[in-house]
Order: sequence, then C-alpha cells, then structure tokens
Amino acid sequence: MVKSRQTITPVQPQPMTQRSVKILATGQYLPQRAVTAQELAQKIGVSEAWIARKSGVMVRHFVEDETAAQMGAAAAQAALATAQLTPQDLDCIVCASTVPEQGIPCTAALVQRHLGLGASGIPGFDINATCLSFVVALDTISYLIEAGRYHRVLIVSSEIATLALDWSDPESCTLFGDGAAAVIVEKTPPAESSAILASRLETYGDGADLSRCLGGGSKHHPREYATHPEHFVFQMDGRAVYRMAAKLLPDFVQRIFQPTGLAMGDMQLVIPHQASVMAMRLLSQQLKIPAEALMVIAHDHGNTIAASIPMALHEAIRQGRIRRGNRALLLGTAAGLSLGGIVLEY
Repeated sequence: MVKSRQTITPVQPQPMTQRSVKILATGQYLPQRAVTAQELAQKIGVSEAWIARKSGVMVRHFVEDETAAQMGAAAAQAALATAQLTPQDLDCIVCASTVPEQGIPCTAALVQRHLGLGASGIPGFDINATCLSFVVALDTISYLIEAGRYHRVLIVSSEIATLALDWSDPESCTLFGDGAAAVIVEKTPPAESSAILASRLETYGDGADLSRCLGGGSKHHPREYATHPEHFVFQMDGRAVYRMAAKLLPDFVQRIFQPTGLAMGDMQLVIPHQASVMAMRLLSQQLKIPAEALMVIAHDHGNTIAASIPMALHEAIRQGRIRRGNRALLLGTAAGLSLGGIVLEY
C-alpha cells in the first residue's frame, strides 16, 4: 500500500523574545592612512564630484601594515578602557567579520592572543554573515548571555576591504574603507532596563550572485589566481542589490517591529549598514525614517562591511546621539541576500 504524500507547511518563525542584555562599551580603530575622494579620484580616473555624487564617501581609511586581528584588538582595548575593564574580565571573544585574517585559525583566536590572553582558555570563535556579521553575532550572543552561558562578551568586527577591490569598477571601489569596531555586552543589572526587544534575520538565496567573491574558499583555490584573477576580487551589482533590498525591506521592518508593538516613529535612532550615502538616503525615505534619527558615518568612514554598524553605534554614543533608555534600530542588508535587524533599548 502506497502512502499518500503529505504536504509540509513551513513553520513560521516565532516572535523573538526580549533579552536583558546591555551594551556596556564600544571602541573603534581606524588605520592611520586617510584617503580622500580627491586622492582616490586621481587614482581611478574620475572626478571628486563624481565620487561625491555616486558614493558620498569623501574620506575613508586604508590599512598599510595593520592586520585584521591587530585592528580588532586595538578597538577592543579602546572599549575595555571605556568600560574600565581588563581583558581578563571577558569570558568570550567573538569575531564578527566578513573576511578572516587567514584560513585557520579563526580571527577571534588571533585577537585573543593580541590581547595577551593566549594562555587564558577564554573561548573565541568567528561568526560570518558578511555585512550583517555584527548584528547576527549580537543577536546570537544575547541568547547565550540570557541563558547564563556567558556573562561578559567581546564582539569584534574588523574588516580590510581594500585588498579585494576591483579598481576598474569605480562604482564599487569608491565605497569601501578599512577599520574595526568592538562592543562589550553583558547581562543587564537588575535595576536597569537595557535590552534587546526584538530581532530578525531573513535570507533570500536568489540574490546570492549579486554580491560575491568567488575565491577564498574551497571552490577556487588560490593557485588559480594567475589564470582567473576575477575570482579573487569583490563583485557587486549595486543597482540589483538596491532594487531587491528596496522591495523586501518595508515588510521586513514591519515583521521586526510586530512583536514589540513599536513603530519607526518610536525609535530615537536608526543605525543602518553604511552601504553608501545615496542608498541610505533613498531607503530612509522609503522606510520613513526621520532625518534627525538617521545615523550616517559613511561620508568619513566609507562602507566598512561588518564593522559599519558597530562603528556607527560607537560614533552615536560618542556624539551623544543615543543615551541610556533610548530605543534604536540596527538595520542592514548583506550578501546572500540577507536582511537583518535588532530593536534595542540602549
């Protein structure tokens, strides 16, 4: 007897529960070499005005002899100093970046060693969700803190974008910069209200080819570099990414807010992924983000990939744009194509 085939209905994700997690301190590191739009325009044969119009990035930083782990450790030291802590006060280190410093070991292990913790046994691991790596790491770690597995965690996003840029593609190579950001998170003390109120991640693999770097994994070995150099540069169809994101984001944002009962107007600050100044302006109009609530640092940082959201958070805190008790939305897109966001009370 042949059994009838059952139709399986996909399980809908349940609303994210609130987690009592506090962003204790932040830090950042920018390489010493600042590259202006004028300098870059001369390098690639366009005008400074063209860069201002297309990307809006007037200054970005390029590494000279820094490594990703060194930058991450420097940002971490800055965050520890702000929190008046030592590296020994951490009980987990997570590196949330797009490109590791090397194939093995994970970058978190290298950051741990640069912090003088190489004999400590403090766990370290990497999380990679490309531009959303920090958002995914903060979301994931918040559950582990809530469950009591960890108490105080360092999340580091350190990116060197410039090594993989296609300098023959002005629209993409003028967007990016290098740098690192670090955030220390811990369980919220009983008398305080800091919390993650909601979070969400969605991935649409139909957009996987819109932003990609084919090399660096098991599909294309580095020995192919001489015959296929295109495998080892970043490729992006910016217009297609924007069109797909613009179509998906409005409903996605509603799904983030749904379990909280909040709306965009209830946010004191919105920190988007710093893809480009133009893209943020267009999406802010579409999502009805008030101009005074939008945090933009791309003009003097560039798109620092996974480091862009924690860098913008760091600058928001430093500039007094966000204060304890304020609500903020961290929101971004990433290769995949993925959408991610966190609603938090700072």
